[in-house]
Amino acid sequence: MPRPSAISLFAGAGGLDIGVDRARIKTICAIELDRHCAATLRRNARRKTVWQVDTRALDPQRVLEVFGIEPGELTLLHGGPPCQPFSQIGHRRGLDDPRGALVFEMARFAAVLRPSAVLMEQVPTFLQAKSATGEPLVESLREAFSRIGYDLHSQTLDALHFGVPQKRRRAFVVCVPEGQSFSFPGIAPAAVSTVGEAIRDLPKPAAKGVEPALPNHTDITPARDRQRIRYVPEGLWLSKSPGVPPDIMRNLTRKDTTKFRRLHRGLPSPTVRCGEPFYHPTEPRYITPREAARLQGFPDGHVLVGPIRGRTGQVPDLDQHRQVANAVPPPLAAAVARSIGASLCLS
Repeated sequence: MPRPSAISLFAGAGGLDIGVDRARIKTICAIELDRHCAATLRRNARRKTVWQVDTRALDPQRVLEVFGIEPGELTLLHGGPPCQPFSQIGHRRGLDDPRGALVFEMARFAAVLRPSAVLMEQVPTFLQAKSATGEPLVESLREAFSRIGYDLHSQTLDALHFGVPQKRRRAFVVCVPEGQSFSFPGIAPAAVSTVGEAIRDLPKPAAKGVEPALPNHTDITPARDRQRIRYVPEGLWLSKSPGVPPDIMRNLTRKDTTKFRRLHRGLPSPTVRCGEPFYHPTEPRYITPREAARLQGFPDGHVLVGPIRGRTGQVPDLDQHRQVANAVPPPLAAAVARSIGASLCLS
């Protein structure tokens, strides 16, 4: 029997791909538009084809032809369409943001590929988002999949409950053939992991321009930022730190609780986001991309390609920290993919 296979859309840095592969469903093709993410996917491909292309410009029939797949032979179609239109820290424009409609690309591809199941990841607020008619967006998506013969299941899960040292709630949508049973994974019994447990065995990070002992374990914290970081106690954030001079505090208020935050070794990390990286628990620096990847549950062998963004600068496309922040934690992805495998009797 051929090994179960998958194709990923909006593959990002590959978090879903890793999790799906761990569930013994081999991702044979990853499709991603961002050039740095595509480079990361190629660097870690392991016999996986990577296409850097906008899904809207791609004919799903072409995918069948290139890989010699007949409709119905693919086990899983999975992906994480851009979450910014639905994120609570963004403008939450939903379908008014052109990226909001990309969730329906999953249905467009499923209509042609006819996979045994579809897996999609989103921010939790996606499940409360409204369509143009005022209907819950997830219901519009449910109708789109129902028209092609799939039942839609949705649930919010927290990566913290699946061995990831981070509080990270994410919505998952799983579509299976009409009448097929499916249950999301239960909470893993393992103890909650902490930041300290995740990063304590890492060596000292390399300075900019020096080859790191581990890939992506490079510190480029500017001197001015190190001065600010020194004022923040472990587990707190700048706006609530005592004794901060006005020239350091600037325009922050006590309500700015997500900015300039130092991690605590004895606690799980807050949700890793695309803004400024967290401060290291004890050192006057930002966490490195490798440390951020540890907090997401990525293996150390998964190498990120692209720039490390200076905190006051911007780079086009996704830098290493943002690639990690946008990703699905692989252990959480694996748990959901294994549940799909169980419902399809793959093991």
